[in-house]
Amino acid sequence: MIRPVAVCREEAGCLRSAAGKRSKGKAGAGEIKGVMATRKTVFTTGEVAKLCNVAPRTVSKWFDAGHLRGYRIPGSKDRRIPLDQLVRFMRAHGIPLNGLDTGATRVLVFDRDVQWTKALQSSLEAQGDYEVRSAESAFEAGALLREHKPHVFLVDVRAADVEPKTIVRGVRALDLETDVCVVAIGADLTAAEGEGLMQAGFDGYLSKPFEARTLMDLIERRIPAGRPS
Repeated sequence: MIRPVAVCREEAGCLRSAAGKRSKGKAGAGEIKGVMATRKTVFTTGEVAKLCNVAPRTVSKWFDAGHLRGYRIPGSKDRRIPLDQLVRFMRAHGIPLNGLDTGATRVLVFDRDVQWTKALQSSLEAQGDYEVRSAESAFEAGALLREHKPHVFLVDVRAADVEPKTIVRGVRALDLETDVCVVAIGADLTAAEGEGLMQAGFDGYLSKPFEARTLMDLIERRIPAGRPS
């Protein structure tokens, strides 16, 4: 039923040893160049205020009312909020997590097939620690690249007005805080097409239809020991 093609740079002759150590004989992916950083796990009320775009006193009220859970520094009135409690609060109240490193792998999908994109998002978020956003236009994708700061960017190269070389060059030219793994997706992509896409600068390609697990395997081989910030 599924005829996935999941190819990355090792299979074109690059980084074969890295892929072989991870999963011999399987389609692999190259290393992400980003340096893994220590993730912040506890926040002050001032830091929470900036993330939520409110005044620090508002955060203090949330804390004192028991809506935002945390603890006080012994011998002080200073409040501290653990990451898990902050994420739970923000999600419960529909506050965007932009700018907050939750430890999840951030994925951006540029595809106009809204139904397919929603299905992929649901599958990824249900099966693993992923945060998925989607875009239906190049303009929206560009805005979300800066806002969402994805680790992985999926681009439907079959879209009528998408010029793959322009897209991937545009991504590489952005001054982003993370190195983005750019993966081409498209219906029934051939090996020859995939090779051309990688020569154009893509890190790999997936032929649609494919299962979420296929994409997860590709991502996990690119980030085998934690996620970049």
